[in-house]
Amino acid sequence: MSTDRGQGPATALPTRARDLLAGLSIAGLLLPEAVAYSSIAALPPQAGVIALFAGLLCYGLLGSSRFAIVSATSSSAAVLAAATLSLSDGDGQLRLGLAFALVLLTGAFFVLAGVFRLGGVTAFIAKPVLRGFAFGLALTIILKQFATVVGVHLSTGNLVRFLPQLLEQWPHWNWAGAAVAAAALLVLAICSRIPYVPGGLVAVVIGIVAGRWLDLPAHGVALIGVIELKLEVPSLPDLPFADWMRLGELAFALVMILYAESYGSISSLALKHGDRVSSNRDLLALGVSNLVSGLFHGMPAGAGYSASSANEAAGAGSRLAGLTAAAVMLLIVLTVLPYIALTPEPVLAAIVMYALGHGLSLQPLGRYFIWRRDRLLVICAVAAVLVLGVLDGLLLSVGVSILLMLRQMSSAQIQILGQLGSGHDFVDLSRHPQARQVPGVLILRPGEALFFANAERILGGALHLIRHVEAPIHSIILSLEESPNLDGTSIEALDEFFRQVSQEGKHLALARLKHDVNQALVALPSSRQYQVLLSGTSVDDTLQEGRRGGREPATGEHADHQAPGSGPRR
Repeated sequence: MSTDRGQGPATALPTRARDLLAGLSIAGLLLPEAVAYSSIAALPPQAGVIALFAGLLCYGLLGSSRFAIVSATSSSAAVLAAATLSLSDGDGQLRLGLAFALVLLTGAFFVLAGVFRLGGVTAFIAKPVLRGFAFGLALTIILKQFATVVGVHLSTGNLVRFLPQLLEQWPHWNWAGAAVAAAALLVLAICSRIPYVPGGLVAVVIGIVAGRWLDLPAHGVALIGVIELKLEVPSLPDLPFADWMRLGELAFALVMILYAESYGSISSLALKHGDRVSSNRDLLALGVSNLVSGLFHGMPAGAGYSASSANEAAGAGSRLAGLTAAAVMLLIVLTVLPYIALTPEPVLAAIVMYALGHGLSLQPLGRYFIWRRDRLLVICAVAAVLVLGVLDGLLLSVGVSILLMLRQMSSAQIQILGQLGSGHDFVDLSRHPQARQVPGVLILRPGEALFFANAERILGGALHLIRHVEAPIHSIILSLEESPNLDGTSIEALDEFFRQVSQEGKHLALARLKHDVNQALVALPSSRQYQVLLSGTSVDDTLQEGRRGGREPATGEHADHQAPGSGPRR
């Protein structure tokens, strides 16, 4: 079920008509942005156009979101530029090979993630880290584009150091270029208030006319130059194995950034309209898009929020809008591409700055300043990009996010549960002091899923509670509702836990076991040897069964009737 509220007068048109109108509208936005993002990546202009075609066609045919527009993005362009610059040592030809190899590896990682159905892992990077990185990246790109506009060549990617360089060269700024960029920004701002008018294309057309009329090159304003868009035979870059390995590390980080950005756009628009999307299908679509782009020497492609939002605002009703945009793009390329080469570079810089301007809003960051941990993450991510540069800032941000996730997952927090009133609900005693412990029974629940990094510490902590509990107990119930599956380390730790509890002379029951976990523990000899009760039902049902004296593992009814994960914790 989906709704189309909030899309303006286009909603009165049939779906296909809206798709065609949306495709026509966004095509004029996408082409200038694709060429502009090529300059950020320090690649030929056609690299962005190839990525645009690959993304529109592949995602339009394979993706699941009706609004997502997959094309070159500013974040991937900046990361690509920083990564290849650090590896090429100034060799331009090697840099091109490294860039296209990085795009290919990014696509391959996306495809593998889709094949192994990793779409459920929708948050590779913590949102505060991603927002902070995006803010720092937007600020960096905008200032670098401004430096390009005024003709200042900076020798460092460190924002803290290149700001003084920018100011030192004040007497040599190209004011003609600055005037062209300012005029283009004014055009973009005006067009943004007029529905269905592609501001980027309008700015490009006006820039081309002004360039010929005012002879801007004579005033030091450079033009884009020839865009050689030709269909080449797909080929793999000829690189040493060591370079492929290094690029693999960078591709992993690029995948995380692209997927976090893309899935954020896709999921937010789907939630807004009540659409259903498939994350695994989108992983495959993004993978194929990047593989095709890399094979034909294009840039990385992802579902950027600005282009996808523009598609939604234009009234798109299905993925036909993206395919229509691709068809319009092809028509533009076949007819007027030579004229695009006459676009003044400050106009493209203005398009980039305007597109990234929303990224400098502090409003999305405000919600993360409520909690101290999130506040620190945002500040660290912004500082990492500004001080260390785009690539090192990205890697540090990804590392911080992963460490945060591992720290949370490996925590050994154990909750002691008590009965709430005379009902069937069992809740954390530390949060619900009005709950009461069941006499003679200690009910425990790990705060995180058991896996190799925390299983031994969690179960060791459970043993400590069992041995030092104040009131006498004869039975223990361990609720594993947070553990959808178990790895080998966790099973070994549970095997030892069964033995230790038996040596303490206590009865042990495991409640709320998922089916796969139950099957794994049923096959464990120690569960039968120590008469551990294995149950897929609630804590209350497991408690009642234990009171009836059932000590054998639950291989029948209790193994098949699991308490639903979305129900109340008991």
